[in-house]
Amino acid sequence: MSGTSEIAAPRRGVGRPTWLLSPYALPLHAFRIAAKCALPLIIWFSLGRLVRWALLLLAATLSHGSWYQARLVVVMFLFTLVVMTSLATTAGMLYVIRGALMETRARREAGEGRESLFGALNRTALVFAGIYLTWGFVDEDMRDFENIDMLRQPDRWLLDNGRGVESTIAEGLTGLDARVSLVVMVIAFAVKTLFGRRHEINQGRFSGILATFGELSFVFYGLSATAAVVGARSEWIGSRAAIADARDLMTQGKTSVPGWEAISGFVGEIWPHVIDALAIPLAWLTVGILAYGAYVEDTRTTIRGTRLERAAVHVERTHSWTRLALIKLSAGWTGRWSPLLNSLRLTLRGGAPLFGLFTLCYAGLHIGGDYLDRAGHYFLASEEPYFWFFTDVPIAFVRDLLVTTMTVCLVAATFDLAATRDRLARR
Repeated sequence: MSGTSEIAAPRRGVGRPTWLLSPYALPLHAFRIAAKCALPLIIWFSLGRLVRWALLLLAATLSHGSWYQARLVVVMFLFTLVVMTSLATTAGMLYVIRGALMETRARREAGEGRESLFGALNRTALVFAGIYLTWGFVDEDMRDFENIDMLRQPDRWLLDNGRGVESTIAEGLTGLDARVSLVVMVIAFAVKTLFGRRHEINQGRFSGILATFGELSFVFYGLSATAAVVGARSEWIGSRAAIADARDLMTQGKTSVPGWEAISGFVGEIWPHVIDALAIPLAWLTVGILAYGAYVEDTRTTIRGTRLERAAVHVERTHSWTRLALIKLSAGWTGRWSPLLNSLRLTLRGGAPLFGLFTLCYAGLHIGGDYLDRAGHYFLASEEPYFWFFTDVPIAFVRDLLVTTMTVCLVAATFDLAATRDRLARR
């Protein structure tokens, strides 16, 4: 009971009512943050979207003409800048609402938490890029590039096919020659390795950002270089005896095991919804927690209170060569995954109701965005042919502005409540 009353009590110096620390106040807290920071959020989103669309249009324009392979190298470079712009926009939107959080004010009263935007982006860019690629956020950038390229010349694809000419429409991200991709991939690998090492030892003000750019370039050029090899390898694997036998077993299971097909069909239908409802919101929440710097600097907070902490202490007391070898072997794992584990621990400390309400509000926001998009097309519908050319972009912009802004505020509010409750509980 004493722990509950301590968490429910307002913190000194914050001046917030008691009910605001309840997990069920999450929607109101998110709306309060949105109302207080609406103007900077709108400015950040609008500028980020403007730069993003300008880079996409420039990349689509350069993806056709003479010196085709050289053009595609530049196109891939610009596409990497597009992804970096999306990362910077999200980080900037999270940064401008720091002052509206109770946890931020408490840190500043204690002389902590003062960090520039470039410092926050430099610290979190690498992990942020990993989440961006892992959970498919980059797919929207690729679709927008293809759509812009097709809408620039909507009849060229049909004309090229009619003349029997191989069209380059919407091929700017996939048409790069494997040998050219390999050369650029080696350069990108050198950049990401050099600045990644500097980032690990906290050298260089922008080492994390440059390492992230090298990481993204290495991934994009590497995917282009290995596309043909992966395709051939998948066909080769598919014809192996072991794979064929496994497929035969799966076919026999469908016919011999009662309920096999029903269970597999149910799992296949429900799994995408589980990802959308739980995994994607947790990825967004992790981005927010990383941006606000909760337990990111200290790797040991991940293993504090466990047997692994004692093992880490033992490692520090061993021979220097052994310690250096272990650091080399584990640097990539700790650098990438320890922030995620720290974020997950902080989320769980906030309580199951808080995380459950966060996922519910997240799903509601995106469902509401779909209905808003449908309503916009309904009210702006016209009998004029191709009138949707002029209405699609404004409708999509307003929908994305509202959904993204409220998602960022929801993430910030969830972090604020979880971090505040955790701080008061430890106090």
